[in-house]
Amino acid sequence: MLFSINWAKDFINISDEAEAIAKNLTMVGFNAASVEHLGREIKGIVIGQVLEIKKHPNAQNLRVVSVDIKEKILTIITAAQNVKEKDKVVVAVEGAVLAGGKEIVKKDFMGVISEGMICSAEEIGLDDHGLPQEMREGLLILPADAPVGDDFKAYFPLEDSVIEFELTPNRADCFSILGLTREIAAFYDYKLQYPSIKLKEEGKEEINKKIQVSIKDTDLCFRYIARVIEDIKIGPSPLWMQRRLQACGVRPINNIVDVTNYVMLELGQPLHAFDYDKIKGKEIIVRRASKGETITTLDGKQRELNEEMLVIADKERPVAIAGIMGGEDSEIKENTKTVLLESAVFYGPNIRRTGRALGLRTEASLRFEKGLDPEIAMLACERACQLIEELGIGKISKGYIDVYPVIQEKVRLKLDHKKINRLLGTNISLDKMAEILKKLNFEVGGENGELYVIPPSYRRDITCIADLAEEIARIYGYDNIPSSLPSEISTVGKTKKVHRIKSRVEELLINNGFSEVYNYSIINPRKLDMIRVPEGHPHRKVISIINPLSEEMSVLRTTLLPGIIDVVKFNINQKAEEVKIYEIGKTYHTESLPLKELPEEKTRLILGMFGSNIDFYEIKKVIETLLAALRIRQVKFKRAGYYALHPGRCAEIYLNDYLLGVAGEIHPDVAENYELEGKRIYVAELDFDLLVEKSDEVIRYTPLPKFPPADRDLAFVLDENIEVADVIELIKETAGPLLENIEIFDIYRGEKIPEGKKSVAFSLLFRSYERTLRDEEINEIQDKIIKAVEEKFSGKLRES
Repeated sequence: MLFSINWAKDFINISDEAEAIAKNLTMVGFNAASVEHLGREIKGIVIGQVLEIKKHPNAQNLRVVSVDIKEKILTIITAAQNVKEKDKVVVAVEGAVLAGGKEIVKKDFMGVISEGMICSAEEIGLDDHGLPQEMREGLLILPADAPVGDDFKAYFPLEDSVIEFELTPNRADCFSILGLTREIAAFYDYKLQYPSIKLKEEGKEEINKKIQVSIKDTDLCFRYIARVIEDIKIGPSPLWMQRRLQACGVRPINNIVDVTNYVMLELGQPLHAFDYDKIKGKEIIVRRASKGETITTLDGKQRELNEEMLVIADKERPVAIAGIMGGEDSEIKENTKTVLLESAVFYGPNIRRTGRALGLRTEASLRFEKGLDPEIAMLACERACQLIEELGIGKISKGYIDVYPVIQEKVRLKLDHKKINRLLGTNISLDKMAEILKKLNFEVGGENGELYVIPPSYRRDITCIADLAEEIARIYGYDNIPSSLPSEISTVGKTKKVHRIKSRVEELLINNGFSEVYNYSIINPRKLDMIRVPEGHPHRKVISIINPLSEEMSVLRTTLLPGIIDVVKFNINQKAEEVKIYEIGKTYHTESLPLKELPEEKTRLILGMFGSNIDFYEIKKVIETLLAALRIRQVKFKRAGYYALHPGRCAEIYLNDYLLGVAGEIHPDVAENYELEGKRIYVAELDFDLLVEKSDEVIRYTPLPKFPPADRDLAFVLDENIEVADVIELIKETAGPLLENIEIFDIYRGEKIPEGKKSVAFSLLFRSYERTLRDEEINEIQDKIIKAVEEKFSGKLRES
């Protein structure tokens, strides 16, 4: 968040230097990353008026301009064509310093002495993006009332100090000039002056005759305010507004868009302006999008929406993606005559999910996704209308529409100063705590020593007494809190390996898009038939419940597979296009029935995946990633048959000689039993106890290699039934310790490869950590590998 000191002075009378403000706000929880001083190096520029323009006698493209700067009349040479007589301009006199440190001196231009320079916006440190086209290509022309002879820096706020703050997501209220200024006021004990707003409302009609607003999904939109502005005059915004926007990292566009951005930066409430005449049916509907509905956004891209995304729509189609970006069809353009102004508050998590799904993040969504205060929406709307009236951009229609279906209740907390002092290790009086909280605009009330606190509506992060303690501590001053050792003997807590591994596995899976599910350990025995468990298989030895509630829950499960398929099926039936789920749970086993001793409990991990982009290699990749994170090595995937899985898309996973689990696509018969015909569902069930046992928690480091590697590529023509994993194992055994890495980079079947054969290409990397390898010894190893593959697998080296 870029914070302008000049802008903050609209709210408080502050005289401290930017560096001191940055330091003090860092001490109360707002880390200042940098301080930049804008325009400080520029000097010697004044306001002048063009008196006369002549052609240069010796240069066709140059003009000789006489400029009055009150003290004297200067002769200045320029090539710019946009300046004319009586224009007010910015003049850099002899000795002036411009942006970038350029110093102005008198200069001879082909026989005519130029006594200074008429400046463009860029030369005085301004971005010309929001200026008219002629000023972007020429000189900066000032308003007609600019006082001739005055120092330009006294006339225009060219100098400013900008602090960049790194804000935490919980402080959504501070993503604005006002929000951070409130914190400065609390620290320095300044009085905060809010904008005074009074509108003329000179529009012709009342708003109720021009637009209707309804919120269909009140769980995603908490408040929607609308205003209509008539007789719009689209053009550049004034220079002072452009300067403030640029200081805070926002480029000017035009006066209407700039006003909405200005208010967003000032108050923290994003606004959006629609071209009113392009709203079909003169109705705004806030609703979830329909599946497959599309909108072309302001960036010119067509985006497909889903039912979880919130849109602003008219009678016919979406006109904006709520809280993120408007639609191209309702964009403000040069011919716009009437504007519909929106000030709304949306559910933050939904905005974040929508932005992530669409790959779209804006300054507005950045604020909405953190959760905004519904109470500031009206202030922001009125502030924008005030600026529009003051700048003469348009006339505000009478009245406004405010749809506010659910007013949020205020949090009320007891101010228990004894508990707060215990939390902080301090001895702060109750009165002092109340004083600090009042500085932060908290409402403090009560009597007889029993006080309650109501946080301001914009402090939605305050929910418990620990939050109050933090607020008191940071304003009281962390450096004022005494250091002390704990008064009681403490012990070091440590989790068991199984819990650490479980946390690591869950974290990795969640980071890869999986969701955890829980299923009952008691199942229906008919589920074993549905997943095709053969008679006599150990999974058929199920332990029955003596008094089951029903047949649906009558035996203890021996595999997690039925439960995970049930959950995948449920999600598919709910129109889920992609499913990634996992469960870590117990299975129960016995050697003989009836049960004579307690059953053996085994912990299993099962994965379930479904989607258009999901195949066997996708679930294999997840397993390999998981095993690598646990530092489990020497794992092999072997083609196998498993009762519940497709015979051609199934593998057993071995860790040395231990069977770690199975992975593959569910058998077509199983899919049919679950009424999932045509759905390709992939599962993997792993021995979690073995994962814990074989995982390596020790991180080992090796020095960076000093000697270069040598690489070789080998391609063998092999029989189709030969497993590549066996070939890799043979190559590793034959190559010995100099082989650092081996990878498959191509498997080819087709032209020049006989029927029933396949070409497999390997990339081999050799390295010694003690010396540089010679070609002769690598060639010798290569010949051994070729010979070994030929002898064991009848593989032929592919020449081309």
